[in-house]
Amino acid sequence: MTPSRTAVNLTTSPPAAAPADPGRQRPLGGPEPAKGSSGVPVGVVVLTDRRMGRRPLPEVVAAAVGGGVRWVVLREKDLPRAERLALATELRAILVEAGGTLVVAGPDPLGGDAVHLPAAGPYPPPAVGLVGRSCHDETELARLTSEDYVTLSPVWPTSTKPGYGPPLHPAGLAALARRSPVPVLALGGIETPNQVRACVEAGASGVAVLGAVMRADDPTRTAATLGGAFADAATPVPSAPQLSADTAGGGLWPTVTTQGSSLTARSGHRRPQPRSQPSENQ
Repeated sequence: MTPSRTAVNLTTSPPAAAPADPGRQRPLGGPEPAKGSSGVPVGVVVLTDRRMGRRPLPEVVAAAVGGGVRWVVLREKDLPRAERLALATELRAILVEAGGTLVVAGPDPLGGDAVHLPAAGPYPPPAVGLVGRSCHDETELARLTSEDYVTLSPVWPTSTKPGYGPPLHPAGLAALARRSPVPVLALGGIETPNQVRACVEAGASGVAVLGAVMRADDPTRTAATLGGAFADAATPVPSAPQLSADTAGGGLWPTVTTQGSSLTARSGHRRPQPRSQPSENQ
């Protein structure tokens, strides 16, 4: 379970009464935000790249949060630590106010409690509340120790994940997801609702996106669209009721199984039997 966090009021007006569970608020016109019951990322997870954004990074993240995103991974590893710490503090405030979580790429959580580590290390992971790991094949999955989740990539071709071999595609993602001991986020080239659905069907508990949101003219709408596709794909479809042979054949008295016995047997009611016809000899 994700530890409770103190909401940060970014305005000067008196704080309004907080809802019972801000992380489950449905954004206006969008899907209900995904929140993992075990505290690991689910749904749409946004990775940052301030160079791609059409607006300053905090504005892009705030817009994505408005579209239902509750998990953001801060990259920006080229920044000096002081600048990156200031950026992490700003983004974390945006997310915390919505019940979300900022994960920091690298072993330094920058004042937080969640990190995402590369496949190369360090091993073992640092002792923080949430640890993710980038993986690309079975060998890297076999090195996992105490990680809470992994990303598997690249699922489709992408310029942000070069040098990791051919794309997995949904079939390869499914094969690795079956071997992962922890929940899986699909990563790499995911930009459309159909791709999101394919990843969920392959066993991913979420999708990590970068360019789709960073380059979007409207990050809120993009996040809501992808989040809606995830919610639709992840929602179990109710199974059709099992019908008895009589019902399937057009009868009016289906048999309903209850505690090992049919409802008709338990209640004493029986199907009306046709009146027997007298024989010719009677």
